[in-house]
Amino acid sequence: MAKTLAATGLQRWCEGRDSSADEDLVASEVPVALTINRQSYVVMMATPMDLEDFALGFCLSEGLLRSKEELHSVRVLPREQGLELALTVPSEVAERLASQRRNLTGRTGCGLCGAESLEQAVRPFPPLGQHLRVAHAAVQRALRALPTHQPLQAASGAVHGAAWCRPDGNIELAREDVGRHNALDKLIGALLQAGQDPRTGFLLVSSRASYEMVQKSVLAGVELLAAVSAPTSLAIELASASGLSLLGFTRPGRHNVYTGADRLYEEEHSA
Repeated sequence: MAKTLAATGLQRWCEGRDSSADEDLVASEVPVALTINRQSYVVMMATPMDLEDFALGFCLSEGLLRSKEELHSVRVLPREQGLELALTVPSEVAERLASQRRNLTGRTGCGLCGAESLEQAVRPFPPLGQHLRVAHAAVQRALRALPTHQPLQAASGAVHGAAWCRPDGNIELAREDVGRHNALDKLIGALLQAGQDPRTGFLLVSSRASYEMVQKSVLAGVELLAAVSAPTSLAIELASASGLSLLGFTRPGRHNVYTGADRLYEEEHSA
């Protein structure tokens, strides 16, 4: 398996000082080819860890599979120029996918891989239910805890994190990747592998909330997505139409609620 961190030499420059030779750790980024029943589907640039979670999460969040039961097996195979994720699905599933199979090169976390038309890329989704209530303070608790679940980010400063949090703000699962979409796909895969009900918690991501990040959250059945950075206009539109609670600029002591404010409440403080 490829390493998640790599050492590299560099010259450090600091104003008022002479440059000096040093060494640093950088996040690994490798081509990961996803094949389904030996047919090439997409090549993603990703961090080579938790790839089985990534395979399941990607296939579900991109609408390739309808349930985790449709994925029979995943093998991680070393190749000369990267890694192959060899997925095995039932023949009827493979036939269903044949019409949308694409050979694409995804940049780090391409979010609309496989979409061949505007209708496929921007499509309506069934509205989410109303199973979740989260205190504003719980979102802040999760935000404070997020760095402790990002060891690769602490070592390299170059990866995104995605965390699944209990309603009280405790982080249950977290995944990292150089691609923000990949990190979320890995988390969704891990969540489903663990048998967790996505409706019983919320997502926190260390990135902006783009349309694709909202789409993946909605397809996973999650009812609240909190992003450290800004949402886009299309993300807000999809969140509103789907009934997703979307938070942006989630920073210490503050966050903006763009949609679904009814799921959030103020904790009562005892005197």
